Amino acid sequence: MENEIEIDLYKDWIDTVKEVFRGSGHPLPDTVSDWDAAFAYFSQTALTDEEAEQKLEANEERLSQAQQIILDHFEDVILPDIRSRTGYSGSRFVFKWLYNKGEHVIEQHSSYRIPL
Repeated sequence: MENEIEIDLYKDWIDTVKEVFRGSGHPLPDTVSDWDAAFAYFSQTALTDEEAEQKLEANEERLSQAQQIILDHFEDVILPDIRSRTGYSGSRFVFKWLYNKGEHVIEQHSSYRIPL
């Protein structure tokens, strides 16, 4: 049985950024690009536009690396751990980035949590 994996940690992070801006009373335009949303987020704390851009790029790279690690080690490490810890026996896996008392990746069908 082949496993089906859905994962896009950076998109999840961008969606969260948009939600944070919506919840703050300063929503970003519906047509805002991912880059512009991330830039707006990091501009809140960066001293310069260059610093915001550096933080944006570093965050995108960090989430891309985390995603690749999950994919590279899914069969040999993560899948056996999901099975033993949660008892989930399905073949569909949906990994989502979220922030809840720190950054985590959650597999939605099994509720398996990976702290980042």
